[in-house]
Amino acid sequence: MDTQLLISPQELASLLKNHASQVVVIDTRTPEEYAISHLPSAINIRTLFTYLLENSQPAGFRKLHDYFTEILSKAGISGTERLIIYEDSLNQGYGQSCRGAFLLKYLGCAQVSVLHGGYQAWLAAGFPITEEIPNRESRVFTVHADASLMVTTQEMLQVLDDPTIIKLDVRDRIEWQGLSSSPYDPDFCPRKGRIPNAVWLEWHLLMNKESAIPTFRSKAEILEICQSVGITPKSIVYVYCFKGSRAANAFIALCEAEIHVRNYFGSWNEWSRDFSLPIDSRVI
Repeated sequence: MDTQLLISPQELASLLKNHASQVVVIDTRTPEEYAISHLPSAINIRTLFTYLLENSQPAGFRKLHDYFTEILSKAGISGTERLIIYEDSLNQGYGQSCRGAFLLKYLGCAQVSVLHGGYQAWLAAGFPITEEIPNRESRVFTVHADASLMVTTQEMLQVLDDPTIIKLDVRDRIEWQGLSSSPYDPDFCPRKGRIPNAVWLEWHLLMNKESAIPTFRSKAEILEICQSVGITPKSIVYVYCFKGSRAANAFIALCEAEIHVRNYFGSWNEWSRDFSLPIDSRVI
């Protein structure tokens, strides 16, 4: 079965028709939204979006591993299945389905895709929805972490002055400007600003956000937009946002454009809380 990062509603419908026993569909919306209606056979795992990495130290990653070992095992996921993850709309959930896909890939799931266009694209294509909640037997999930996908705080610190590594900030404008510390509350974090020497490319720009069903732009369009901030197909990019969600959205876009990218998952939520780390705090 194909394991492309993005899957269309039509491709997913075919996959469910022909390989249903090998597929697990994951809904990252709120439990309340999920209860109203969802894709057939979908399970709800909201914490793929809400879980905050405690820190980028080994202990922080161990806690993440232990947490999702329990969550995914209870959800009946072993890691060998074809996993399809979705949110309502790609421009509204702060990258939640992409964050979920990134986490699953990091944890060692080899076959993970994001439903391109999300739940709204599925509805627009006229495919069925349901209120039924599936019963899945628990399975044993084993973490096989892929550290090459993650950037730790120490790794980010080491490349601040390295021009060959592009530090890409994809947060909303108000956060980049130093006027807010998070998308939730201006003072959620103790410091506002940017990681030194970062360049800014708002995550929305990599999608056709004005479309009725927002989707990622084409490879050529993504490359053109990236080149405006100095990113080329030969670049190495460390991307960050607030908690790795919008960064995961950009991660998938850059992967689609065949740009080498890693996600600083701790992002501003971690960096800003460590007062030993430098920031550019100018309001711009």
